Amino acid sequence: MGPFWSAPAPVVTLLHEVTGPRAILFDFGGTLDLASHWLDRFLGCYRAAGLELHREEFDKAFTDATRLGYAQPGSLNSLGLAGLTEFLVGKQFEYLQAAGPDAVRESLEQMGREGRARLAGLIVGDFVEQTFAGLKRSRRILEELKPRFKLGVVSNFYGNLEIVLAEARMEKLIDVALDSTRVGIFKPDPRIFELALARLQVAAREAAMVGDSLAKDCVPAHRLGMRTILIDAGNRGPKDVETPGVPDRKIGSLDELLAIRW
Repeated sequence: MGPFWSAPAPVVTLLHEVTGPRAILFDFGGTLDLASHWLDRFLGCYRAAGLELHREEFDKAFTDATRLGYAQPGSLNSLGLAGLTEFLVGKQFEYLQAAGPDAVRESLEQMGREGRARLAGLIVGDFVEQTFAGLKRSRRILEELKPRFKLGVVSNFYGNLEIVLAEARMEKLIDVALDSTRVGIFKPDPRIFELALARLQVAAREAAMVGDSLAKDCVPAHRLGMRTILIDAGNRGPKDVETPGVPDRKIGSLDELLAIRW
């Protein structure tokens, strides 16, 4: 009798694998825009503009600016991508001028207010251009996925995620967009994923999560029963420790989703 009663379990699993997901959730930064963490992209823009920084030197300025953005619910809600980037770069500059490496502080001081404004403008322009170029490529991918899947975005963002998605002409492709500042829940808290699933009206086992962070995207989604796909560009965060069974797949860029046979 034992083998007879244990048989249904693998049958259910097999059907789940054959049918594939009904919905795909995406992270935004480092996933929908470009397969590169915002810290590394900002750092590249600083270097391209002529300000040399090591990653560990810039990390604190980046983290502080991000924290300040999250700490101002409502004040950034109406900003587009350019306005948001100006805010973040402005806060990064403030940190670097106050607590950055000596050589960076001296360089920023010597160039004066107008020089700093020009430098900030170069960094902002470069970052925004890169981001919209990445979003344009991703929009074409979403257009191919849309007929087969419900699509959602779950992002730790600043209150203006829907505006940025609209600027990228993605608003009609996305069924649900959850901005952590708007809903008051930040990844990796599983409640933000549960809220997205509820709004999409799908079960966790019927959805896949695509993101560039093991700790914030893949692990919490996996624990809920979702399939997980890691965009692995080689820029793993300090909290992204290996977890058994996570992710289900790794891809190098978003377009590889189109080749997956669910």
